[in-house]
Amino acid sequence: MAWGLTVPLDGVPLAEHPKVYRELADAGYTDLWSVEANGADGLTPLALAAAVEPRLRLGTAIVSSFTRGPALLAQSAAAMAAAAPGRFVIGIGASSNVIVQGWNGIPFDKPYSRTRDVVRFLRAAFTGERVDERYESFAVNGFRLGLVPETAPKIVVAALRERMLRMGAREADGVILNWVSAQDVRRIAAIVHEENPAAEIVARIMVCPSTDAAAVRRVVRSLITGYLTVPVYRAYQTWLGHADALAAMWDAWDAGDRKGAVAAVPDEVVDAVCVHGPPEVCKAKIAEFVDSGVTTPVLALLPIGVDVGDAVLSLAP
Repeated sequence: MAWGLTVPLDGVPLAEHPKVYRELADAGYTDLWSVEANGADGLTPLALAAAVEPRLRLGTAIVSSFTRGPALLAQSAAAMAAAAPGRFVIGIGASSNVIVQGWNGIPFDKPYSRTRDVVRFLRAAFTGERVDERYESFAVNGFRLGLVPETAPKIVVAALRERMLRMGAREADGVILNWVSAQDVRRIAAIVHEENPAAEIVARIMVCPSTDAAAVRRVVRSLITGYLTVPVYRAYQTWLGHADALAAMWDAWDAGDRKGAVAAVPDEVVDAVCVHGPPEVCKAKIAEFVDSGVTTPVLALLPIGVDVGDAVLSLAP
């Protein structure tokens, strides 16, 4: 069974990650999936892994369909695919207005169209053929990939609601989920597999192998408030049916009461999106995601009162 981990690991210097990657493979981890927000970029941690550990599959979860131009994104994905033949998956998604427009100064226009068009362009570029195409959201004139990987990387799409879920299953090789409960996955998996029964479903799952539930909930409440008040995630949670549970948080946030918003996050919301408890309990809860339809669980470790190295090994399959 696939058993992934989010990298880079908090508190571990990037220069020390190659040694860690070997230990992860020894412990039974199968996948490493990177994130790209305001820390390391989404490719450097994976490039380090490609150079030292051939047992691990490598994926981005995610790089934005906006913040790299289409040709540069194809070059980056092709280079990773050449460095890790048959082991690289390019996960792309629209990201959010905060990262795309607020931090990078790029208009966050038509995120569905942009992501779909990038998927279509990457498919064409990975063949090594010249691409001359006017897509709905951009045009590419005369691009030909100079480094064509022997095995084209799989493409998965970060999807929040039904339209993007169906597109990722239909036009890519699957989808990436975030901020979901095991129960949410059942509904999502039904939509994805109706479109494509073979589609991969990757899910990033926050996990902390700690018995201090109060400390975990305190940290995760702040994370929930920071993410699920962003418009795209607010719409997502409403679509999932969580508007009533999150209404008090949103009301406080909209009124400018940041502390009140954090305090208004119910314990049941925290416990639905963050797996915590003793390691064996955590692994059993992660298995519930798999039973609900996740094909690749990717642990996003929260080192709250735990040693990172010990925690990672305690959660190994």
